[in-house]
Order: sequence, then structure tokens, then C-alpha cells
Amino acid sequence: MAFLPAVLLLAGAVSLQAVGAPGRNPASKIFVTDVQGKAQIDTGDRVEDLTKKSVHAAEGAVIETRKNRADDPQDRNSSSMVYSNGTGIYFAADTRLEVKKFVQEPFAPNRTDMDVEPSISETQAYLVHGTIGLCTGQLAAGTSMVYRTANATINVRGRRLLIESHDAYTRVAMLEGESTVRGGAGSSVEPGGQTLAAGQQAIIRPGPPGEAPVVEISDIPPSEKASLGDEVSIACLAKRTVYFDVGPPGGAGRVGAFGSGAAGDGPPEIVPVEVVPADLPVQYTVSPASLAK
Repeated sequence: MAFLPAVLLLAGAVSLQAVGAPGRNPASKIFVTDVQGKAQIDTGDRVEDLTKKSVHAAEGAVIETRKNRADDPQDRNSSSMVYSNGTGIYFAADTRLEVKKFVQEPFAPNRTDMDVEPSISETQAYLVHGTIGLCTGQLAAGTSMVYRTANATINVRGRRLLIESHDAYTRVAMLEGESTVRGGAGSSVEPGGQTLAAGQQAIIRPGPPGEAPVVEISDIPPSEKASLGDEVSIACLAKRTVYFDVGPPGGAGRVGAFGSGAAGDGPPEIVPVEVVPADLPVQYTVSPASLAK
């Protein structure tokens, strides 16, 4: 999959003291890195088609990709984006994800390690149907990332995984890192659950009437590792094309005078900064092997 990202030229610095002031937490965002075919986002205020390089408020967003047409082999629908905590996410065709909650604490501008989550965050999302791939960096201590389906609750601790939600079952494939998987879409603070390690998958199916869903953990079949890795690698590629910094209210860019209050009232703004390789070819492709590092 090829991307041709451009640079968003932003300059200046932000006073960390102002960013960390009580009641001035920046609104969390999602940045769309690629769209193939048709996809849309419902932010509560309006429903619009997803477009590359668009930025949206994350919390409360409902993201959907269109189902591929069986009569048209060229009809392929998918999208990828990055949360402002640095987590890349890939949406396969015919997928609906509801971001119930996504908040993060203020973070320092001009960070140097882009593989480390910039601040503590909390994610709660519901995968109604379809398939998503997640690629995280090193999550901050205290971060909570919970994805639910009709049959399962997944507490993600990173770093690379695939979640499929179907009427008859949920599948969670852990390619790197670990997560805790529990049957049922209950509270994230409930005790219990089973640890899913790298190279393992969990199949969660509804239990008998009146009983909890059944969780079965096994190794990922070798014949399926490559295809699963390809989808998750798209999320990792998306993650590497953008990072997030902090700007003044209104999102006009980072302004040195913001710390003095000259840039206006309100919380600071999280702004995406696209990353461009030093020698950008006409087209370039990142292999799944290199993304797995």
C-alpha cells in the first residue's frame, strides 16, 4: 500500500505550564491517513465522507466503511487513521466502530520519542461489526484501551492485534504484545479474563442461554499469520506517517505567544504533523516485515 504524505509546516513552541493547567485538556483527535473506496464518519453534528488528511474529534465518532460489492472485484473499501495518542487503526470493508470515549491528558510539545504515547489516555470503543487492526506505541503507565463487541471485552496493552466482530463470534488475533480477553461486553473494571499473548488468538462465541460467552484460546494458524499481519501492518504504516503536537486554541498552529495567553482562551489544540521521508520516491511501500520490528 502506497502513501504520499505531505508535511504540515507548523512552527513555534507551547508553554507546558499552560498546557497542563486544570480544565485545559486538549480535545482528542483522529487523523485520516488513507481512504480506499467509500467510508464515512458521524461526529454527532453531521455525517460526512471520510477524506484523506481530514481531522475529526474522536470521542463520540462513529466510523463506517462500505461493504465491497460482490459483482465488482475492483470495489475495495477500507480506511486507516491515527488517534492523537499515536495509535494507528485500520478499517476493513463493511466495518462499523463507535468510539464511546477517547480522552487524553495534556502532553509536552516538541517530543523526541514518537514511539512512546505522549500522555495517559482512555479509549472505550465498540466494534459493531467488521474488522479492525490496531498498532500502538509504548502505552503510558495508567492508559486504558478497551474494545468491546457483542461477545467480548478486550483490554489492549499493545502492540499489534486484529479484532473481528461477527454475529456468531468475535476473533482477536494478537501479533505482538498482549491483551486480556473476557467473554461478554461488560465493564472494563470487572476482574478476570484470560491473557492473550503474541502469536495467539481468541475465539469468543455466545454461550448457552443464560450463560456467559465461551472463550477459546489457541495459536494463530501459520497459514493465516501473513494475511492477518498485512492488515495490521496498514495500521502501523498509518501510525508512522503522522505524529501529534500541541497548538493554541483554534488549531491555527503552534504559536510561541500561546503560553502568555495571547493566542486566545480555551484549551490547547492537538494538531497533526505529517512525516515525510528525507528522500521521498514517487511511490513507496513499507513491507509487513519491516513494520513488525
